[in-house]
Amino acid sequence: MKNYLKELRSKFKKYEIDGYVIPKNDDYFTEYSKLNRLEVISNFSGSAGLAIILKNKNYLFTDGRYTIQSKIESGKNFKIYGFEKLINCSLFKKLTLGIDPKLFTNTQIKNYFLKYNKIKYVEKNLIDQIKKQKENTSIPFFSLDKNIVGESINSKLNKITKYLKKNKSDYIFISAPENVAWTLNIRGGDGPNSPIPNSRLIVSKSKKIILISNLKKCKQLLKNKIITKDEFLDIKTLPSKILDLKGKNFIVDDKSCSIFYENLIKSKFKIIKREDPIYLLKAIKNKTEIKNMINSHISDGVALTKFLFWIKKINKKKITEVEAAKKLENFRKLNKNFLYPSFDTIAGSGKNGAIVHYRAKKEKCRTINKNDILLCDSGGQYKYGTTDVTRTICFSKQKHSIKNIFTKVLKGHIAVATTNINLDDTGKKIDKRARKFLNKSNLDYAHGTGHGVGFFLNVHEGPQSITKINTVKIREGMILSNEPGYYKTNEYGIRIENLVYVKKIKKNLSFQNLTMAPIEKDLINFDLLTIDEKNYLFKYHLEVYSRISKYLNPKEKSWLATLI
Repeated sequence: MKNYLKELRSKFKKYEIDGYVIPKNDDYFTEYSKLNRLEVISNFSGSAGLAIILKNKNYLFTDGRYTIQSKIESGKNFKIYGFEKLINCSLFKKLTLGIDPKLFTNTQIKNYFLKYNKIKYVEKNLIDQIKKQKENTSIPFFSLDKNIVGESINSKLNKITKYLKKNKSDYIFISAPENVAWTLNIRGGDGPNSPIPNSRLIVSKSKKIILISNLKKCKQLLKNKIITKDEFLDIKTLPSKILDLKGKNFIVDDKSCSIFYENLIKSKFKIIKREDPIYLLKAIKNKTEIKNMINSHISDGVALTKFLFWIKKINKKKITEVEAAKKLENFRKLNKNFLYPSFDTIAGSGKNGAIVHYRAKKEKCRTINKNDILLCDSGGQYKYGTTDVTRTICFSKQKHSIKNIFTKVLKGHIAVATTNINLDDTGKKIDKRARKFLNKSNLDYAHGTGHGVGFFLNVHEGPQSITKINTVKIREGMILSNEPGYYKTNEYGIRIENLVYVKKIKKNLSFQNLTMAPIEKDLINFDLLTIDEKNYLFKYHLEVYSRISKYLNPKEKSWLATLI
């Protein structure tokens, strides 16, 4: 890969800056973007990161999932730190840092840089000046019927306008594409693995809407009268149209309203609140969405179970991590409702399993050996639902120490699945249950235990999550992942992940498994499991069998039956 650092630094004098800041996100603040500015400058390919290039030093900030990966990909040219070092960053002082105002929110800049340094807006992105980014504008937006999403556009707009009136606001500027997707029951093709429609939306307290996007993408919506000509605004004519609006104030989203758009709105209106209520509205899935997600997970469970049987019992060839990932995708493709993966499959064998978000590449990946354990984290976008599942697989008898750690991870997984949510009602409380058994042995993992999941949308969504710090109340209809793990650098990685949804039975909230695929029993030390944990495992495998066995061939079916 070409080193663009020198070229970037050559622009500092012209723009009168001492450094330049490059985030991972694009100007829609999506986690997985087709643009790769951060990778261009740093070679870092992870989903969360930020680089700062100074005149004689380079910094890369990321989180615990990417500790090993960032060192491998960028350690040669960059000093690597955790994101916590970005808060009131004091690694350098009294410098003027250039930023693209479309890629940052005011809150980020205030939290990161304004205590010790100054910021200068550079309107034309410097990475784009060095290497032109390809933007795909050809995939049109499409609408989803009410019988797929379970709620009409009108009903959703009523909820939003109620919020506007309660907060005495004239408008809300919805800047996160996934929230636009939810509001208008539309999807698109702007994410590499998500049906994201890159767009923004203004909703007024009188329920008038303006969809801001690219005309090519919206032609189908206009043709089918999902929106009218008066409700569409081409992104190129944006500033004047916003300034023509009547009214006094706006609500914006602190997470995805960039400095550029905030300054545009502030030039005429008062911003009275910085919270988009749609994150929470979208997180609470209705009965139709849950039903569709259950069906998607049955399809996904069939594909994964076929793969597990194949790789453990049928395959006799030496295969690479890339070949394993491809084989799993081929099993998913057997289902007519499968569209594409919900993220790039993580198939890490042996020491690569310890790289939490490892991505195998054809030119440099491992051949899976019989003595390895294989960590396989994958998912699919289906008509209609999003899946995400991790299984850790073995092919031979493993050391007692590995089985003990796998079992402690499993005990944490079961503890999450069996949570009494009336008692432990936040991600912060549930996270302790997941880590308890590893923590007793002074072991831990550097990522959250669970993230929210979208309905035929992003595989990661908030505001709910199971982490050490999340205090959002877990509510009926929320979908989360349950994925404790353990990673031993240069040796192996273990993770067990199911998706769960929150169901209310009488007055009690509990997690119900969506994922329907067997857990690796050859890695369990059953002596460490309680009777309740053994019963949980028995019931889980019995449910998996009852849900998916009719879609398996006789050999697959009889193998699955042995796991009950």
